[in-house]
Amino acid sequence: MSISRQTLSVVIVTFKSDQVIDDCIQSIPEQTKIIIIENSNDQKFKENIEKKYKNVECILSKENLGMGPGNNFGLQHVKTDYAIILNPDVILEKNSINEIIEATKNINSFAVLAPLSTDPEYPNYKIHKKNLENINDILPFKVNSVDGYAMLLNLKRLAQIKTFKDHKYFDENFFMYLENDDFCKRVIENNEDIFVVPKSKIKHLGAKAVNEKYEYEIELSRNWHWIWSKFYYNKKHYGIFKAINDGFIRFILNTFKYLFFLLTNNKYKKKIYYNRISGFYNALIGKKSWYRPNFKN
Repeated sequence: MSISRQTLSVVIVTFKSDQVIDDCIQSIPEQTKIIIIENSNDQKFKENIEKKYKNVECILSKENLGMGPGNNFGLQHVKTDYAIILNPDVILEKNSINEIIEATKNINSFAVLAPLSTDPEYPNYKIHKKNLENINDILPFKVNSVDGYAMLLNLKRLAQIKTFKDHKYFDENFFMYLENDDFCKRVIENNEDIFVVPKSKIKHLGAKAVNEKYEYEIELSRNWHWIWSKFYYNKKHYGIFKAINDGFIRFILNTFKYLFFLLTNNKYKKKIYYNRISGFYNALIGKKSWYRPNFKN
């Protein structure tokens, strides 16, 4: 099941990503079609990026859809059989796409492929302990899940699976965090394979996808959504008792920390822990993932 450049597109979801997007695009071969979903109505960003790069089509979502829904929206516009999803703070190493293409010549069947992160302390995949011996530096190896910041989807194969019909690859209840874990879990549950291609390398800058001047608002959003998404993921796959059990002790600790920072008048930490409490509470009572960062400009 080999692929070629002609059957491959790239989807990148951005949101105030002007500081990193150029390095990401420039690491992708010029002949590769790139679809950018800008999670805003920033017409100037669209005009500038399309003028600068002839292989880029920028589509404005009009609102902040989040990562999962944003990727779904981008994949609806893909006309090739395969699509690479990248975060804007990912840089492909030289020949990264070529190595993936070459690797598919020797893989009979796959639903998802992923390049290998160059940071050994933070591997971009999860694998059962019993399969650790399969990890190597040359040949592709099967894993249970890969991080969502860089993955190749076999759209033609995924379209045959009922759970992914109508381009709904990612559960749109997730605004950010764990949408990739949920996606990979459903892939594995449908007896499909996920591979890491170790000769294809990427560099993930990590938490740099949004302009640094918005760092505080993004940090507040991360804390809210991580807690909400963790609860929702556990509830969806393992039941409400698992979700409560995993999150309740952390909820109590976060409450005490919030009260401490409230009394010590630490406004920054107070808001962080308030958002963690709020994320858990909203997930517990079944509210949607509604929190959005508040940008004044």
